[in-house]
Amino acid sequence: MAGIVSAASLLAACGANATDPAGGSATQTPLADVPNTFEQITNYNNYYEFSTDKQAVNPLSANFRPTPWAVEVGGLVQNPKTYALEDLLRFEQVERVYRLRCVEAWSLVIPWTGFELNKLLAEAEPMTSAKYVAFTTLLDPEQFPGQSSPFYPWPYTEGLRLDEAMHRLTLIATGLYGESLPNPNGAPLRLVVPWKYGFKSIKAIVKIELTETQPATLWNTIAPEEYGFYSNVNPEVDHPRWSQRTERRIGELDRRNTLLFNGYADEVASLYSGMDLSVNY
Repeated sequence: MAGIVSAASLLAACGANATDPAGGSATQTPLADVPNTFEQITNYNNYYEFSTDKQAVNPLSANFRPTPWAVEVGGLVQNPKTYALEDLLRFEQVERVYRLRCVEAWSLVIPWTGFELNKLLAEAEPMTSAKYVAFTTLLDPEQFPGQSSPFYPWPYTEGLRLDEAMHRLTLIATGLYGESLPNPNGAPLRLVVPWKYGFKSIKAIVKIELTETQPATLWNTIAPEEYGFYSNVNPEVDHPRWSQRTERRIGELDRRNTLLFNGYADEVASLYSGMDLSVNY
C-alpha cells in the first residue's frame, strides 16, 4: 500500500533470550510485529483527561466533539497561523505502522494515518532561535472530566527538540486503520513519536509553539526523576519502580524484549550522538 513504511525497515522482529529483572521471562522465540486489532487499540488507553482506568476511556470519550477544531501554530516562527482541521488534512496523508511502547512496560502495534510534522513546521518557517517545539492539549473540563482532578497541572503539555520534531518518523496522526482518529486515541490530532515512550505522544492538540528554551511538560513537571524530557525507549534505563527490559504486547501472553529506541535506532540514534542516555533519559 502506498505510503506505508515497510515492515523490514520499521517493524523488525523481536529476538529474545533475556530475563526480566522484575520477574517473568521474555519470550525465547522471535515474534513478528503484527498490528493489534482496532478493538484492542481503541479499548486500552492512557488518557487521564477522561479516566485513569484504561478501559474506561472508550465509553467516557464517546461524546467528545473532535470537530470543529483549530490548532494555533506560533512562537518563534515566520508564519504564525491558526489552522482549521480541514487545513491540516490537506498535508500529504501517509500510512505508517509503528510500535507504541508505554512507559508502563506494555505495547501495541498501530497502523496510523497522518502527516509528517516537518511539513507543517516547514510552512511555519522556524526562526533560527527556535530550538524546541511545545504542544498543548485542549483544556475543556466539560468534555474532559479528568481535568477536574487537582493532582495534575492541566492542560497536558509535551515537547520535543526541534530536530526530533523535524524527523521524518514524527507524525501528527489523523486516523488509524483507515478511519478518522477515534476519540479514545486522541481525536482529532495527536503526536506520534515511535521511538519515545507513549506519554510523549500528546493527544487532542490545540497549540504548537516553537521556543528557544526547553518547555515544561506535564509528567516531567510532576515527577522529573521518573519521566525525563527525552523519554526515549531504552531497556538499559529502568523506571525507578520497574524494569524496562521487557514489555507485554497487548493480546499476547509472553513478554518481549524491549528494543533500544523501540526498534528505530537505525533511523534516530544519530540524534543523540555523544549524549549519555542514562542522564538524558
